[in-house]
Amino acid sequence: MPAYGGAWIYAFWIIFCICLDVVVSYYSEDQCSWRGSGLSQQQGSVEQISLHCSEGTLDWLYPKGALRLTLSPRLPYVAVGPGGSSSGLITACVKPSEQFHGAQLYLERDGVLELLVGDRLGTSAPPRVKCFSRLPGEKVALFLQATPHQDISRRIASFRYELRGDWSAQLSMDSNSVSSEDACRPCNNTEVLMAVCTSDFVVRGNIRSVEDDETLRAAVIKVSATRVFRQKYALFTANSRLTSRGEIRTLLQCGVKPGPGSFLFTGRVHFGEAWLGCAPRYKDFQEAYLKAKAAQEIPCELPID
Repeated sequence: MPAYGGAWIYAFWIIFCICLDVVVSYYSEDQCSWRGSGLSQQQGSVEQISLHCSEGTLDWLYPKGALRLTLSPRLPYVAVGPGGSSSGLITACVKPSEQFHGAQLYLERDGVLELLVGDRLGTSAPPRVKCFSRLPGEKVALFLQATPHQDISRRIASFRYELRGDWSAQLSMDSNSVSSEDACRPCNNTEVLMAVCTSDFVVRGNIRSVEDDETLRAAVIKVSATRVFRQKYALFTANSRLTSRGEIRTLLQCGVKPGPGSFLFTGRVHFGEAWLGCAPRYKDFQEAYLKAKAAQEIPCELPID
């Protein structure tokens, strides 16, 4: 194992490459998550782990020794939104728990290390999601280095991960690779029609209010939904027979303001939160949809009013 300015024997590797043999560990039934303890490891040993999902969790109790995790995900469909591309770029995001203790997480790319998540022991600030991208064939690794403590009790390095083959993970998290100009521009008709087919949620509704979340550097759009066409999770819950309510996040710099009218909201879910993709006024979407349907150019059907 290479040395990077110190004894990297306590390193947790996440590498996008060929799966390796698995040593003692616990997996969820769908092999999306792993939970294990450093107490079962020999000093200086490296435990091999392999997961096969686009999202999941990892809980490392009493960090000690080293882990090596290989992610071989079956990536979901590509969502469409402004700034999207078909370059094959894959985005990975990690969200540490508030009690992320006993380790530090680094990104390694071409031999250069970048600290992503520090040991949160004694930190009260909310944890930040960290994202990075790789191109097909590019090898990128994460190192989780156990921090030395005489008392390792109550030390758990826990985080959730997501891998996406689209633009939206980067927009909603912590990446600067897509400009705010691209992220905030309205979708064209082609993008809107494709977003209806590929998004995690498709909802018709009105904007009740918009609040700033400085912690996430996001605007939180509070929506009254008059029709939920599709949602991956229970994002919009009924508050009456006619409407549901939910929240959608978008970049703070997009300057979203509350206003009158009905919109079609589409987007993706990241770590259980809805993030905005395309959001045309409903009458504009309706006109574009009916025109494309008459020309037999719609990628999928939606039971519109």
